[in-house]
Amino acid sequence: MNNSVNAGELLHPPAATRERLPVGGLLALATAGFITLLTEALPAGLLPQMSTSLAVSPSLIGQLVTLYALGSLLAAIPLVILTQSWRRRPLLLIAIGGFAIVNSITALSTDYSLTLVARFCAGVFAGLLWALLAGYASRMVAPHLQGRAIALAMLGAPVALSVGIPAGTLLGNLVGWRMSFAIMTLLTLGLIGWVLWQVPDFPGLRAQKRLPLRRVLTLPGIRPVLFVTFAYVLGHNILYTYIAPFLEPVGLTGQIERVLLVFGLAALLSIWVVGLLIDRWLRELVLISCLLFIASALLLGLFSHSAAAIYSATAIWGLSFGGMATLLQTALAKAAGEHADTAQSMLVTLWNLAIAGGGLGGALLLQGPGVVTFPWVIGALLLMTLLVAVNARHQGFPAHR
Repeated sequence: MNNSVNAGELLHPPAATRERLPVGGLLALATAGFITLLTEALPAGLLPQMSTSLAVSPSLIGQLVTLYALGSLLAAIPLVILTQSWRRRPLLLIAIGGFAIVNSITALSTDYSLTLVARFCAGVFAGLLWALLAGYASRMVAPHLQGRAIALAMLGAPVALSVGIPAGTLLGNLVGWRMSFAIMTLLTLGLIGWVLWQVPDFPGLRAQKRLPLRRVLTLPGIRPVLFVTFAYVLGHNILYTYIAPFLEPVGLTGQIERVLLVFGLAALLSIWVVGLLIDRWLRELVLISCLLFIASALLLGLFSHSAAAIYSATAIWGLSFGGMATLLQTALAKAAGEHADTAQSMLVTLWNLAIAGGGLGGALLLQGPGVVTFPWVIGALLLMTLLVAVNARHQGFPAHR
């Protein structure tokens, strides 16, 4: 098997796919992301059932999500570096097939410790998969279509968050949590056939083209994109993780689902807009997203006791966040070129660190000065993010040419 790759082949796919979006293949990648995120979050929605069935406390069931995140955090960078020379589709199928195995184990396991191990392994496969998706999508199209290709390939995440997780929870209540994970296995097996049918294969990097992690990190434009990723997601997760205590002073604790629905609908609108404009206005969209989040934080800080202001700020927050993952992954893929998978593995790691940091930082603020400080801390983080993005006009978030 020839593992060598030509740089021209990497950046410019065959003419047959150059001037059109391979929708079938990109939707297969989106489905992989959907299954990955749904697998991650399903225990949260099925917590009471799993707690009773496995005879452990709800807090221990919550650790099934923690172990999943830990697996992704620890595995993304090492696995991508170790597999740089592998052909891409077999590697993609290993990552997807891993979910069929771990979800089957989860569905059949009666032992909490075994379930924990399965969840950690699921996180490992997820870390590898998320590191592959953006680079894979960008290689399936010509450079001027890369943004839209990545946007379509990443569609599975918001669909899972807005529709899949509530539907999965409902399904679990109807047929039981074990059958829910078994159905996930069946979906994964179907996806394997879909990938074999619709997703092309690509060679890996030959030895002389591989760069160590520190060299990829120093490529022009990589560090600004990674900084923006970490600071932006950190600010988002401080608020998202502790939205319930933040809403309490204004008396909206009983409307959390409604507030999050507003956020989700606005985020879906943002994803649609970004998908249309990303290939022409990537830099401008990143700057607008940062400005919208800052405006949302100001609104929350200045009018934190107004229900109307909370809902308005939440809608603006959703508009700012919805398409940001696609924007950041596209910017990173363009900056990294043929080293996109390694760069994306760093993004996956920082994203998970920011999620953990948001949980920890939000807890410290909550127990210290209180929720009143949330908007101002988030605003400060986003102001730094905006300044870095503005200054990255040559590399990272280049001005449109």
